[in-house]
This record gives sequence, structure tokens and C-alpha cells, in this order.
Amino acid sequence: MKKVGIPRGLFYYYHYPLWKTFFKYVGAEVVASSATNRVTVDKGIELAVDEICLPMKVYLGHVEELCHKNVDYIFIPRVVSIESKSYICPKFMGVPDMVKASVPDLPPVIEPIIDLSKNSKLIEREIIRTGRLFTRSIKAVWEAYRYACQELHICKALAQEGYTMEEAIRIWEGEHISMSRNGRLNIGVLGHGYSLYDETLSMGIISRLRAMGCRIHLPESLEEKSVEYEASTMPKRIFWTLGRKMVGSALHMSKRDDIDGIIYVACFGCGPDSLVGEIIERKVKNKPFMLITIDEHTGEGGLVTRLEAFCDMLVRRQLLGDEGLRLAQGDKRRLKSGCVFRT
Repeated sequence: MKKVGIPRGLFYYYHYPLWKTFFKYVGAEVVASSATNRVTVDKGIELAVDEICLPMKVYLGHVEELCHKNVDYIFIPRVVSIESKSYICPKFMGVPDMVKASVPDLPPVIEPIIDLSKNSKLIEREIIRTGRLFTRSIKAVWEAYRYACQELHICKALAQEGYTMEEAIRIWEGEHISMSRNGRLNIGVLGHGYSLYDETLSMGIISRLRAMGCRIHLPESLEEKSVEYEASTMPKRIFWTLGRKMVGSALHMSKRDDIDGIIYVACFGCGPDSLVGEIIERKVKNKPFMLITIDEHTGEGGLVTRLEAFCDMLVRRQLLGDEGLRLAQGDKRRLKSGCVFRT
């Protein structure tokens, strides 16, 4: 049985259940790289050019790891668009070329073109071309793809319940994960899945917030129609899929009474993030908001300090809301939420 390696980075957190199921049903064995660790990061940095973002560097580290796992192929799709009239970051389009130019002793690469910007004809041809590497039956390929879409739907349903996509994948693979539904604070946490759901890249920001007594709300747990509606209120359509999703999620969360604050996790060196983070910061005016930018040099201590300060201010804001009638007029002026709680 042929082995297909799938790097645990970039769109892994969005599409891994689909591709693992697809390759399984066409007769291949899937080997995923290990969870990101410091070795992965360092190896990726060593292979990459300085100008690319941290998630891309880490992806190279995962590919390099798979080169030592005796896989017959490495699956590196060329992602252009995953929905009509929208696009992914331009770097995604060149990932297969970047990997080939950077990683030595690379096994054969499976690089289907994922482009749904205009119609589904191209992706249909790419699915058949990929599946026929392992089976001659076109019917078997389409059956595999149908099962794959069903399994991805299961993972998305788990994410709608409040699990991260990384946790949803682990549950889908049979692991038991319990998640507390309680918490004094409700915080919306936004960011690209390949940085937010990677415990090493994000330095466990979601786990840390949960440990501080926060209930986390993620973009995948929101109703898609509501997110799209809020994104459509922008003067100009945001044509980056993930960027539009983040803006729509932030605007939706800003109107919910149960959300106490919003955190956006951005990657240094990401062009879309630099713009989207600025848009969200300007548009979200009625909720405490914090932008956290991470890269390979970000210190854990500084992150923890900022999270603790943000949560402390949210708790204090709740107390002021409950006891506002008993505050002296001078204290009210001094503790206006607009200047104290916004970071």
C-alpha cells in the first residue's frame, strides 16, 4: 500500500479529515507529520527565506519531517480559492514550488490545483487525477470523495459545538476530549486556523484562556450566514476568504451581549493579517479588543502577561457594570471603558 504524507500545517486544520478519508478509500495509507514542536520550527526557519510568514516556515519543517518517514508521496495542494469569487493568500498558490526549491531529498509531490473561484470543473478534474494515482476506477474515486466530504462535515459539526478544529480532528480520530462549558468571561478569539489552532505557534493561547476561566468562542462555532452578512456590510468586498471570515466574525461578536471581549491573533509578516487586523480594530468599537502579533521570536512571558491583564480588565468591567450606581461621579469619569479597557 502506498503511503501519502500530509504536513500538519496550513490548511491541515481545515481539510485534513477530507483528504485522509479520500486517500484511505482510494487505497492509500496516510501518514501525518507530528504536532509542531521547537524542532519543527527551527528546521523550517533553516530551510525558509526570511521574508515568508511563520506558518509557512513551520510548514517547511513538517515537510522535512515527512521526508524521513518513508512516504511514497507528499500531498501539497496548490490552493488558489476554496469558494466562488474569493481567494487565499498568494503564498498558498506557490507552496509546492517553494517546497521543491527549499527541501532536499523530497519524495514525489501530489499537487492538485484547488481553485473554486469560477466553477467546479477544475477541481473535478484534479480529484480524478489525484485519485487515479491509486486506482483506475473513476467510480471509486468519486465514492471516496463523497465519503470524504461527509467526514469533513462531521468535523465541522464538532467545531460548531465550540471545539477547536484541532480538537475536532482528534475527536474524529477517536480521542475523548472533555471541554468545560462554564466560565466567568466569554471571549471571542479570531485568527487563521493554521496559527490559532497550532499549540506551538499560538503558544497555547486558547488553552491558557480556558485555564483563566474563559469560555472561548471561535469563528467555526458561529453561524456562517451571520458571518457572511456582517462581512457584506463592509464598503468593499474582502476577497480573501479567511480575512472576510475574520471581519464578519468580529462584527458579529461585537453585537452579541454575551461576548465580553475579542482577541485577534495575527502573524508577523502576513500581508492580509496586517490589513484585516486594522479593519477589525477600527470597526469593533463597543467591545474591548486586543490584537496579538506572533512570530518565532515572541516570548511566552509577554503573552501570558497580556492575556492576564486583558482578562483582569474584563472582570473589572463586569464589576463596574454591576456596581455602577454606587460609584462616585469622579470614579465614573476616571474609569470610562473607552480608555481603560481597550488595549
